[in-house]
Amino acid sequence: MSTHAEPTGPTGPTETTEPPSALLARAVVTALLLHGVRDVVVAPGSRNAPLSFAVHDAATAGLLRLHTRVDERSAAFLALGLTRAGARAAVVCTSGTAVANLHPAVLEAAHAGQPLVVVTADRPARLRGTDANQTTDQVGIFGALVATHDLAGPDDVPVLDDPWGPVHLDVQLDDPLLPAAPWRPGVVPGERPARVRPAGVDRIPLGPRTVVVAGDDAGPPARQLAERAGWPLLAEPSSGSRTGTHALRCYRLLLDTDLARSVERVVVVGHPTLSRPVMRLLGRDDVEVWATPGRGAWPARPYRVDRPLGGGRFELVDPADDPADDPAADPTAEVAAGPVRTPWLEAWLEADRAVARRLDALVAAEPGLTAYAVAGAVVRATPPGGLLVVGPSNPVRDLDLMQTGFGVGARRFVVANRGLAGIDGMVSTAIGAALGRPHSTRAIALLGDVTFLHDSNGLVLGPDEPRPDLTLVVVNDDGGSIFATLEQGAPEHADRFERLFGTPHGVDLAALCAATRTPHWRVESLPELEQALASPAGGIEVVEVRVPRQDRREVDARIRGLAAD
Repeated sequence: MSTHAEPTGPTGPTETTEPPSALLARAVVTALLLHGVRDVVVAPGSRNAPLSFAVHDAATAGLLRLHTRVDERSAAFLALGLTRAGARAAVVCTSGTAVANLHPAVLEAAHAGQPLVVVTADRPARLRGTDANQTTDQVGIFGALVATHDLAGPDDVPVLDDPWGPVHLDVQLDDPLLPAAPWRPGVVPGERPARVRPAGVDRIPLGPRTVVVAGDDAGPPARQLAERAGWPLLAEPSSGSRTGTHALRCYRLLLDTDLARSVERVVVVGHPTLSRPVMRLLGRDDVEVWATPGRGAWPARPYRVDRPLGGGRFELVDPADDPADDPAADPTAEVAAGPVRTPWLEAWLEADRAVARRLDALVAAEPGLTAYAVAGAVVRATPPGGLLVVGPSNPVRDLDLMQTGFGVGARRFVVANRGLAGIDGMVSTAIGAALGRPHSTRAIALLGDVTFLHDSNGLVLGPDEPRPDLTLVVVNDDGGSIFATLEQGAPEHADRFERLFGTPHGVDLAALCAATRTPHWRVESLPELEQALASPAGGIEVVEVRVPRQDRREVDARIRGLAAD
């Protein structure tokens, strides 16, 4: 690929006088623009200086938006958050350990099928395999899950056309590293590549007693299938499916009841990760599983799949027209386009309403503020058209139980890093998602304290950086309460639990926020929280909510018993 720049003047440098590093960097940025990239996050460094100058020149020309971060891990998750919100973004860093710090975000993008573009500066080939400063083996550093392009010159720069996962451009940059003159890109930016779902139609017979499981990023097809068939919808918060009339709020509490034991078939869309009861359902020998492939690097499911689906479109057919027997079955027997109510569905909805009433009563009766009450308040504060970023561990599971149903036209866009479900980079992910979705009516993030601390560097923004309006709600129970609900939280391990899993930190979050000039409010009651959520200050702000951790295991046990037969 070649690039063209206008001369700077009659006696000024021209493109032909630019050093090879500048020409290669400009070719890379041109490829990004043609790929539809509109946001580039740069982490400072010397070896990536040609790339940084080229990105700055493109931003000055109004062709993209530039972000800078001093921490490569935060930079990568900022770019991932932008990507999760629908923007097309790239992250640029220097050589050496800087590249390794991108790895958590790259792995998340690979397993979630997010088209993050990673651009790393490298030493020229003659220095590879030597002990030259900041030189390591960067080609293929992210493993077989990520396509790597080793670029020595402009002609090596590929056309970026794969929207279904991250791509790595490793750019060999030799001295001199500074351009002779500013670049005036003669580039017509490309359109953001459309993320086309697989073609084809999956014909599904009505037949057995069926539930639809919608995992992360399942999208509207899961909801539409459930509503047209009259089936219960078990949709995780970040599925993009948890709207309409068939979504259950307390589904995971119902999966150990006689009603759930009568399930004969499950249709899986998206990437379900939150619930052990769901995974037990999918592993039952007496349940037939129909599933779309996973969207990330590994499409194979971790459970038996009796009927693989394409994942594009679904049509319902009469059981007599089972496509396994008649591939040319006429789909005209499909049910009506509107939501269908069946006795099977009504039984689930009635049970769900009953358990939800008990859950709300239990949470309201707790003597202090609980993490469940915090999640409920956050749901109520997020208006239609709002953005809600939710962290891993307890927050996403608390939200799962407290998120009431929304109308189809009143959807909240919920973002969660469920590819690998790590706590890495969530502050930066939330900031990126808010920047990438500026039309949101409100942007809120719900995070645990350990998750917040893990990416507190995400609050380090320079004075010229784009800043969204974003409220970070941090549920602070001084440690890792998720482990209290798991096997290692059993009483027989109490003598080691705090040191190994509870990990109390005692950090003063107000002082931490003050260090980055981030507005901070600490609340300890539901009315205080609701007031703080109703009065956003603008910009990035932190609302710290203190909740107890000592009784988390006992409260969770009582909640799990709400649906007992």
